[in-house]
Order: sequence, then structure tokens, then C-alpha cells
Amino acid sequence: MNARDVKHVFESLRKGLVPERGIEAFAEGIERPRAEIGRQLDLAREGEGTIKFLRGGYGCGKTFMSRVAVMDARAANFATSFVVVSDNDLHFHRFDDVYRKVMSELGTAACPRGALGDILDRWIGRIEARMIAAGADADAPDFDASVRDRLRQELAALSGGQVPPDFVRVVQTIFDLKQRGETADAGALISWLCGSTNVASTAKRLASIRGEIGSRDALEYLRGVLVIVREAGYAGILIVIDEAETILRMRTDVRHKSLNGIRQIADASGGYPGLVWLFTGTPDFYDSRQGVAGLTPLHERIQFIDQARTSGRGWNEGRHVSLRQAQLALLPFDEKRLKAVALRLRILYPARDRPRFERLVSEAFIDQLIAEVQTGFRGNVGVVPRQFLRALVTQMDLVDEDEDPNGYDPVRDYNFTVGPMTPQEEQAVGLATPGPASDDDGLTPREDVW
Repeated sequence: MNARDVKHVFESLRKGLVPERGIEAFAEGIERPRAEIGRQLDLAREGEGTIKFLRGGYGCGKTFMSRVAVMDARAANFATSFVVVSDNDLHFHRFDDVYRKVMSELGTAACPRGALGDILDRWIGRIEARMIAAGADADAPDFDASVRDRLRQELAALSGGQVPPDFVRVVQTIFDLKQRGETADAGALISWLCGSTNVASTAKRLASIRGEIGSRDALEYLRGVLVIVREAGYAGILIVIDEAETILRMRTDVRHKSLNGIRQIADASGGYPGLVWLFTGTPDFYDSRQGVAGLTPLHERIQFIDQARTSGRGWNEGRHVSLRQAQLALLPFDEKRLKAVALRLRILYPARDRPRFERLVSEAFIDQLIAEVQTGFRGNVGVVPRQFLRALVTQMDLVDEDEDPNGYDPVRDYNFTVGPMTPQEEQAVGLATPGPASDDDGLTPREDVW
């Protein structure tokens, strides 16, 4: 890891956030689910379209696992998009909302965000190179026109003719504008292609388009983007939809339609070669009548199967769960895993006085911290990672900042107190109860929301 990524990791942990980079340096205990997501990426590389649902209680590391998946996907030459569900501006019955979010977060190893323009350039460059290799003259007056026509042909052939005509026309116009050096207008049309609703009408008239990408067309626009991504030399796209349980807090009618939208994504996923969807959610999202379990068509497709439950041997619950089923379960943290993460972070920390730092932030202190944090959370180790890591980094900072050789000693001076808890943490340790469930379970599984 470079120094910039190390700084990013510790700045994120100080704020109780999951870092976007460098997390492989302290990933512990996720080898099996990580391998299963890797299997999904392999399927996509071979031309399959897949969908996976990550499930786990609060503190299990769903967001962390998703960030690792993004990191692994980029290392495997995939484009990625990481989208967090919001009850304000992301409703799954409005697929234009989903498309806009996916495109705004589209990234690659070379371009972490807003990568569509770079991907388009790579695709066009590959087309030009193939044409020149086949004998075309790059200086001929009709070369650009030939490239323009080849763009249309490839989009039509590789999508089975399912890419909207406006999509093709916009891509061709972007090419024309860049060839003429009109980069501002080309950028405006790239923004439109990413779902922006703030593109000037003058730019849209250049491509003979009106309005914005609608909900019914957005999935086919995604198909066109997927074709371009793969033809640009990438293996495919991984789309992470994090915190799907946010849907449970939405208004009843919106919640119903959003669940139905997820069903439609699941049904359509196989028709998008090279695309992997990864949804994350709590067991309540998947198992409650207000969530997936209340929508029979979706529940039947992605139901979580625990062999111990079906056999009636509850004592064995969780021990015989296939990782290859639609839902991939994450196990909660335990003391051994917490300590392994802490020891990795201790190695990673950029201490000024390394010997003094390792003497004071010792294994004995880490054991003490785990015990105290666990006590503060009533023995529920599974929900402590956020508070534990923040407390650990704070102690590391105090040791590193103190220049007095006989100054701060965490074993002697530290006294753990539980900081402000999130509603999820309060509920997990029994300090709060979930709100009353809605009596309205009348979902609309057959509604055509697109």
C-alpha cells in the first residue's frame, strides 16, 4: 500500500466509515464469501449474467465485503459501481433513478468514478486500431464516417438489436464532436448518457434527442453501456447495491414497487452477459413480511436455505449453508477475528517511533480493548466492529502523538466508554426495539413498473 491509501484507511476508520481503498490489508475471516463472489465474477467473464444477495446482521461487515468485492473486481479487469440505497433519491420502481446512480459511480482501475467517457474512448480506439490493422487508411477523408458506422454496427450486433436508437445516435454524435474538438458538447452528451437531467437542450439537439432517459428504457441503456464496457477490453461490470434494507423504511406503496423492481432485475439478470449484481441487506429485509418474504415471486427465487432449519436440527443452524445459493450469508465477528484485524492495523499504522508504538499498543492492550468493548455492548461481539476500530485507532493516535517517553500509556490510562450508538447498534444490544410493522402486506407482484 502507498502512503496515500494508508492515510485514507485510518481517516475513514476514525470517522466510523468503511474505507474505499486499502481494505485488503486488514481483511480477515472473509475468505469463503470472497471466493464465492470471485466465482460470480468468473461466470460473468465467461459470458453469464448473474445476481447475488449478501445477507448479514448489523456489524457483520456487509459494506466491507462489498468494498472488497469492488476491489477484487477491478483487479480482475471489471468496471464497477457502488450504490448506497437512499430513501430520498433511489427507488427501484424508477429504474432511471437506479441507472443514474449506477452510471455516476461507474469506475475502473484507471478511472475510479465517472468512467464512461474514458471507456468510450478506449472502445473507439480499439475499433480504429482494428480497422487500420485490416488495411483502412486513417488519413482517408471517409475514415471517420467508417468508424461512425462501425459504432452502430457493433452496438446492434452485440446487443441483439436491443439498444435504443437514441443511445446509438448519442454515441455517434459524441464521436463526431470529439473529432471536431468540441469537447464541451461531447461531455454534455456523455452526462446525458449517464442519466443526467441537467443537460442543455442545445447539446441534446446535436444528437436529435429530447427529454431524458426514462424508466422503461433505462435497462436497455444499461445493456448498451455493458456492450461498450466489454468491447473496450473490460471483463464486465459489477454493480453493488448496498443497504437494501433501507427499502423497509420507505412509504408502503414505494416499498412494494421497489421490491417488485428488484424482482424484475433478478428475472432479467441472466440476459446481460458480463453483468454481476450484488445486493446487500439484513435478515429482516429478506425474511420479514414487509420485505422480500412478503413478495412471493421474489422470495421463491432467492429464498435462503439453511439445511439445519429444513431438517429440524436447530442446534446445527448455519453449519450447512451453501455459499452458492442466491443469498450469501456473512457470519458475525468474533473475538478472534477482531484481534486479527487489530493486529493487521497495528502493522499498517504509520507510527513515528515504531518500537515505542508496538510496546504500548501491545497484544495485551488489544485483548483488554476487545474485552472492554464487548462488555460495553453486553457481550454482543457481532455489533462492535465500528466502535472497536474507532477506539483502537484513537488509542494508536494518542500513543503516536505523545512525544513524552513516559507519557500516555493505553494499558494504564485508557478507560473505554461506549460512544453514541446508531439505532441499529441500540437495537442489536437490546436498548431499542424495532418500530411496529405495517399491517399492509398486500404487495403487487405482477405490477409492470417499467
